[in-house]
Amino acid sequence: MSGGNGIDPSVPPSGSGCVECDAAGGWWFHLRRCAQCGHVGCCDSSPGKHATAHFRQTGHPFVQSFEPGESWFWSFETNELYEGGPELAGPVSHPREQPAPGPAGRVPADWARVLRAQ
Repeated sequence: MSGGNGIDPSVPPSGSGCVECDAAGGWWFHLRRCAQCGHVGCCDSSPGKHATAHFRQTGHPFVQSFEPGESWFWSFETNELYEGGPELAGPVSHPREQPAPGPAGRVPADWARVLRAQ
């Protein structure tokens, strides 16, 4: 894993939530940040699976967790987890006060059942 291979440490995240879910008024379980362009998308446990969709549309191979206290990377190309990697431009996670699942006010009361039913 190195810069130039799908990672640009200078690019900030696109926002504090999943771009597509925010646009559609949706919700997510956890967030992932594209290490190349900063796109923030929801994880594959989320209803929208927008981080993987972003990879399929762009070919950008790496995401980093966008959850507070997590700094791991995932390679979509090799299906490998990396515990280390370059430090990306901040912020490195969504705000701590933003709940997971989130965002507040858009998560259904039966969210766990919704995720299990996927």
